[in-house]
Amino acid sequence: MSLYGLSTDEAAKALKDGLPVGVYGLGKMGLPLAGVFAESGARVFGADINPGVVDSINKGTNPVIGEPGLDELISRVSSEGKLSASTSLSEVASKAVLHVILVPTLVKDGVVDLSVVESVASELSKGLKKGDVVVTECTMPPGSTMSLISLLEGSGLKAGVDFGLAHCPERTMSGSALRDIKGEYPKVVGCLDDASSKAVYGIYSVINLRGVINVSDIRSAECVKVFEGVYRDVNIGLANELTFVCERLGVDSLEVFDVANSQPYCHIHRPGGVGGHCIPFYPFFVMDDETDLLRVARALNDSVALKLVDEAERLLGECSRSLDGARVLVLGLSFREGVKETIKSISLDLFAHLKQRGALVSCMDPLYTRDEVESFGVSYADSFKGFDCVLISTNHHEFRSLDWDTISKVLSYPVVVDGRQVVDPVKLKELGLLVYSLGYRI
Repeated sequence: MSLYGLSTDEAAKALKDGLPVGVYGLGKMGLPLAGVFAESGARVFGADINPGVVDSINKGTNPVIGEPGLDELISRVSSEGKLSASTSLSEVASKAVLHVILVPTLVKDGVVDLSVVESVASELSKGLKKGDVVVTECTMPPGSTMSLISLLEGSGLKAGVDFGLAHCPERTMSGSALRDIKGEYPKVVGCLDDASSKAVYGIYSVINLRGVINVSDIRSAECVKVFEGVYRDVNIGLANELTFVCERLGVDSLEVFDVANSQPYCHIHRPGGVGGHCIPFYPFFVMDDETDLLRVARALNDSVALKLVDEAERLLGECSRSLDGARVLVLGLSFREGVKETIKSISLDLFAHLKQRGALVSCMDPLYTRDEVESFGVSYADSFKGFDCVLISTNHHEFRSLDWDTISKVLSYPVVVDGRQVVDPVKLKELGLLVYSLGYRI
């Protein structure tokens, strides 16, 4: 069967009629995509190097935690014979006609590592056939998809002649992957040529109800996704810097931001740390010696943890208590509300800074067990009794309804530092607590 060269309508019909699709990478974003393809009519062959993930999927069990609706979807499409998985990427490639790569792009110490993507492309080439189409969905530096052509052409086939190529970036968030894939935002498609474009447009028009936006080429599509993340990182960096300005001026930055945002051309974000596997890394995909703004924003956002520790030390000092030897309870381990993920979580930086100053660090997070918390080198806490300082780093909804009247009575020192605008600082002050809340005038 050939997909490359089909019209938009023909490609859409082919997907609904059981098009063989290979999805390479069955993690937090790849598995939901595989499920949606299968639900839409495709026969999906998933590939992953983790035998446990493959075995789970072949048993109809979802190995990805925290994605609403995914358990039921994987169970259903597996039982219907529409989804199977294998650790052999070349075997999957030999069966599939549409190949979608959605594996991690690694960044370490600001250096981008495409080795995982390149390895997949190399293995995929062993099963690539005339008429196939290869799509990258993983977020990568602009130009990365085109750099894979030499690996794919190891098949003996020619890109743009024998097989199609496209970049269609995933635009999803942990905790809402199925919603996002199906149409929370339009799908962005950038292709090597017109034959690729027609086929890929038809495919994604079936699974995304918000429609498809064709951009002029692959590099432009890569820029779209990277720039979305960079915009948020820079905007949060701006919010952090303006918050520090407001502190010096003695005004409430959140009030100022909200009123400023009532004007349609102003969109200042909330101040705070930036975590997760996306936004803190995307600036490095385009950062060079001439991107000063990106570099400054990244440094600003990474500095928030140190700012919060400084405030904790200042407030403890007002109680004649040193941070050295103080018992500090960090509320939150995950990088954001309701998502069990610690990549670039500000909490990890807080742990490090607090320990460097001699604090005894504990953590409480409703998503993590005692063993999971302690694996990060801190103590597990299930109560507030005896702590000298509470430092809020994650905006879990459970933290928004805490009984601070009771908590204030069991703390050894009345110090609360809120880095995520979780508490009402005025009410806490009325309870006799010393409070610093990032963004609020106290």
